[in-house]
Amino acid sequence: MYWHRFALVFAVAISCLTLSAPVQAGCVLLSGTADGFDKPTAVGRAQAALAEEVRDYKAQKRLGAVTVSAMRASPNPYWRTSVSNNMLCFNVWCGIYKPDIVKRSSYTTCWSGVVSPYVCTSGAKLCW
Repeated sequence: MYWHRFALVFAVAISCLTLSAPVQAGCVLLSGTADGFDKPTAVGRAQAALAEEVRDYKAQKRLGAVTVSAMRASPNPYWRTSVSNNMLCFNVWCGIYKPDIVKRSSYTTCWSGVVSPYVCTSGAKLCW
């Protein structure tokens, strides 16, 4: 009789531990940067670089279903150490670099490059 109770208590304890184990879930901010001689080219390349980053991260972490949503990422310049706010929107050229391009799964910001006329960074939040 005690053996059956012990087995039942043990089975319930194992079930509780198994069911209450935390699910390995989280989110990460990913980004991709690219340049171009015109804004559409730089934007398209940055969004393609972001899509590749998402694919690589999913493969590396062996993730199945994920959600990808737009999130602004810090600009990632090639030749500069940083991109200041005035570089993101020049007084005369503001219409060329702005507005930022926000889609369901990416947020793209562009600025004037050192070598290329346009450089853009696309960002997204990947959650699993």
